[in-house]
Amino acid sequence: MGSRRLLIFIVAYNADRTLEEVLDRIPESVWAHATRVLIIDDASQDRTFEVGLDYERRHPGRDIEVLFNPVNQGYGGNQKLGYQYAIDHGFDVVALLHGDGQYAPEKLAELVRPVLDGEADAVMGTRMVSPRAALAGGMPLYKLAGNRILTWLQNRLLGTRMSEFHSGYRVYSVRALQQIPFELDTNNFHFDTEILIQLFRKGFRVLEIPIPVYYGDEICHVNGLAYAWNVIRTTIASRVHDLGILYQRKYDLRSPAEIYGLKLGYRSSHTMAIERVPAGARVLDLGCGRGLLAAELAGKGCIVHGVDDRDPGEAPGLAAFTRHDLDDGPPALDLADFDVVLMLDVLEHLHSPEAFLATLHRLPGANQPQFLISVPNVAFLPLRLRLLAGGFEYGREGILDLTHRRLFTARSLRRLLDQSGYRLHEVWGVPAPFPKAIGDGRLGRMLTALNGLAIRVSRRIFAYQLMVRATALPTVRVLLDRSRAASSNRRNDPPPVDAGSGRGPAAADSHPGELRKPAG
Repeated sequence: MGSRRLLIFIVAYNADRTLEEVLDRIPESVWAHATRVLIIDDASQDRTFEVGLDYERRHPGRDIEVLFNPVNQGYGGNQKLGYQYAIDHGFDVVALLHGDGQYAPEKLAELVRPVLDGEADAVMGTRMVSPRAALAGGMPLYKLAGNRILTWLQNRLLGTRMSEFHSGYRVYSVRALQQIPFELDTNNFHFDTEILIQLFRKGFRVLEIPIPVYYGDEICHVNGLAYAWNVIRTTIASRVHDLGILYQRKYDLRSPAEIYGLKLGYRSSHTMAIERVPAGARVLDLGCGRGLLAAELAGKGCIVHGVDDRDPGEAPGLAAFTRHDLDDGPPALDLADFDVVLMLDVLEHLHSPEAFLATLHRLPGANQPQFLISVPNVAFLPLRLRLLAGGFEYGREGILDLTHRRLFTARSLRRLLDQSGYRLHEVWGVPAPFPKAIGDGRLGRMLTALNGLAIRVSRRIFAYQLMVRATALPTVRVLLDRSRAASSNRRNDPPPVDAGSGRGPAAADSHPGELRKPAG
């Protein structure tokens, strides 16, 4: 271990008959290192605390501390205390043992070693490598079956390959514990599931090591059906969180780069925008982020000018970049230099989308490019149902992103554009990003396709996002200038009269219904 500090943390409840044996079975090789044993008695109704104190007095050469919870904290709540203790006292590794003797202390050194050596951030002692051995060790058949069914379901939902999610024999790097909000987890028995999901979401390495199975005459305090339901519920909640429908702060662990990456390979606002921008177009990408979309458009021969309030770093897809806070309005550019202006998921982040669009409308050349705009649809059916049930929760991403300042429906977006001087040509519904939320597999693609079919029935109800194509109508000043120019031309060179109708040629529509091909 060198200078690394190990805390062996024993959770105990009504364990006065087994606690001393558990302590005796900790190998001398483990005691020999700079190790402390912390026992937290969770308001037991027997002599668990006294047994721990007696053991501490009889072994003065061993570093043991015994604590007593005056109020029962529950299995998860008791663990929170131990992990906070490990953080506060500067330990490097904490190993979780149960005071009832269900898990073999003899395996401690083997489980601790990968974390000490930096090969893993957490280690789980798994009993499911050999189901026969588990049964031989006394595990009831119904527990074995339930364990395997729940683990299979969790692996499918989380995209993991664990042999078991439900072992309580664990070793954690204290550095990893410091980076996850375990204090927000349940105090109940499915705490073990929630902390494991947090480790996975944070990208920590979890290793499994086989352990022997032992079931004696200890009293089980777990309600099996309630436990199974809570495990399923919290696992599903972690995935629904990714859809932005039900925010779970304890699962809000991903970096902005992970959250706001491109959604490619399925129908999304990004793929739809890429499809609708003509090859070789001159593109102004307002809110370009890290330039990921620009890189895709550059592959089509487009020339992309990005605008954002943060430097995108290395963004080879951007031919030009302007650092500018869009809350201050659009940058002072001549829009005649562009064929397409992208505003993907921009308007909902602004203090005043009305003022932004009005200022954009007054820029030089504003009636030249096409505008592709996407916004989240707050009338999306799952959000309607949650509102009906009394729920309306902001989250880290999705329709009710914490950074969203405005909410849109199809009607409010249409009204915003109309009142800001834009002509709306097309509106599309965008399905929910199921492949991003539950994995880009067969199920995610199937749900996206079904959502697409539902959008054909009602875009207002079933679209997760709305995408529109619009053009800017000429301002009054532009129309006045055109009148002056046309009047001057007619005075100097009157147009020929159509012999059939007695009228001059009809004016061409300055706002075609299709995206124009790039100039040149």
